[in-house]
Amino acid sequence: MNQPISISAPLDDAVLRSLRAGDRVLIRGVIFTARDAAHRRLAAALRAGEEPPFDPRGQILYYTGPAPAAPGSVTGPAGPTTAGRMDPHTVDLLQAGLKGMIGKGERSPETVKEIVRAGAVYFAATGGAAVLLARSIRKAEVAAYPELGPEAVLRLEVKDFPALVAVDTAGGNLYRQGRESYRM
Repeated sequence: MNQPISISAPLDDAVLRSLRAGDRVLIRGVIFTARDAAHRRLAAALRAGEEPPFDPRGQILYYTGPAPAAPGSVTGPAGPTTAGRMDPHTVDLLQAGLKGMIGKGERSPETVKEIVRAGAVYFAATGGAAVLLARSIRKAEVAAYPELGPEAVLRLEVKDFPALVAVDTAGGNLYRQGRESYRM
C-alpha cells in the first residue's frame, strides 16, 4: 500500500494535478465545514452575485457538522456526511474556486465531470471514524451562519487529517475503479 501524501490547505493546482484516485493523503492547514443548509446558503449567495462569507478559492469543504465538544476538546466527533446530498450546489462552489471536498460516498456522474472541469479533487473520509477524525482538528471556530447551529460553517485548523483521493483532476474515480476491479 502506498505511503500517505502530506498536502496543505488551501490547495495548490500543481499538487492537485499530482494526486490520483486511491492515493492516501494527510491534510494540514485550514479547511471549512459545510453541510446541507450551509451549502444552500453559500450557493444562493453566489448565484445572487454576493460575496461568500469566506473566500472559496483553493479551499477544501468538509461535509461534516461536528458534535458538541467535550470539556477540553476542540470538537466532538466529526465524521463525514454523504457527499451526494451536496451535488446540487457543488457547481456554484467549484465555479467560485473551491478545489477540494471531503465526504463519504459516490458523487453523481454530472458532479464528477464538474470536479474534473474545475481541476478539483473529491476526498473520501472514513464513515464511522468520527472520533478518530476529530483528533486531527486542532482548532475550530464559527466562520459563517451561526444561526444554523450544528450546520454552521466552521473554520478548522487540521493536522494529518486522513483521507483518500476518490475523484482526481484527470477523472480517476476510486468508486468506479473499485467496482471494475471485481468484474469478470
